[in-house]
Amino acid sequence: MNIAIVGTGLVGRVLALNLLKEGHTLTLFDKDTKEGVTSAGFTAAGMLAPFAELETAESVIFELGNRSMELWTSLAREAGLYNGVKFNGTIITAHQQDMPELEHFIKTLKWKVDKAKDIKLLNSQGLKEIESELSHHNQSFYLKDEGHIDSQRFIAFSTTYLDSMPNIIWKDNTFINRLEPNKVIYNNQEESFDWVFDARGLGAKEYFKDLRGVRGEVIWVEANDINISRPTRLMHPRYKIYIVPRENGCEGIELEYCKDCKIAQTTGSKRYIVGASEIESEDMSDISVRSTLELLSALFTVHPNFGEARVVNTETNCRPAFKDNLPRIENEKGLTRINGLYRHGYLLAPAIVEKALNEGIRRDYD
Repeated sequence: MNIAIVGTGLVGRVLALNLLKEGHTLTLFDKDTKEGVTSAGFTAAGMLAPFAELETAESVIFELGNRSMELWTSLAREAGLYNGVKFNGTIITAHQQDMPELEHFIKTLKWKVDKAKDIKLLNSQGLKEIESELSHHNQSFYLKDEGHIDSQRFIAFSTTYLDSMPNIIWKDNTFINRLEPNKVIYNNQEESFDWVFDARGLGAKEYFKDLRGVRGEVIWVEANDINISRPTRLMHPRYKIYIVPRENGCEGIELEYCKDCKIAQTTGSKRYIVGASEIESEDMSDISVRSTLELLSALFTVHPNFGEARVVNTETNCRPAFKDNLPRIENEKGLTRINGLYRHGYLLAPAIVEKALNEGIRRDYD
């Protein structure tokens, strides 16, 4: 089939990787460049945390998240990213005065799903055995069935892979006038397809009137004298921060590309993504002083060695979300729309795409 994918952020790339395996010819449209560095998928930390998200999410997020975790390894390998997906769990901790917040958080998870009853409480010795740098925290919880993906490298590797495919046409820097079943109208011209996928996120606001943006800000730091291997969350009454490790720097990516996408890394250092604010705003401007102070202050309290870390980058983006903060799939003959993944992009994308394909194009063409 001759298929159009409009929007080449995270969802668009996951769609493309799935459809390529089925032998289709694809035309990819995007308003920005093919490198994807302006997409929310590039900014994201890439946490695969179905349990940790349960506190404020519906159970469907947990179910879809677990399915996505089953799909991510093969999906990343399809793009050439062989060591970018880790399933070594998540650490959740809190300062002594905030332990009631943490205990309430874990109780909520255990009340929502039976599988959460396996979450382990670790004392400082138990934490030392799996994450020695954090053993000064007296009590923490270990969510062993979670993971993370190197989101920046997934975007970079998928760009290289998709751009090399002979059955892909990539039309970046393209203005989309509107989408119709079997049609893309762009730059005031019209092109017909067997099927059209709308994966534009906030770019689809002219169609989804109840779609909104939720601003998120992250900080990238590099440190020479601290080595944390798992995503770590710090509970706090006002904000919950996460620290997500990045390993192997820019391995496998040409240096010229690294400079463009800002993921070149100092030799001998380790990089961490610290985030993320959640602000009801579609403001895409630089990170605020307030968020910078809050995130870095909380980071320093997780481990004092972060005091000597270097801030190497900040990123700001807006997550597409509906009022219920749940993803939405709309299928009709010749057109599928996927949107509203909110802050669960990497957690949901593979499962949502699988569901959309099964309910739409695969069903109609079986």
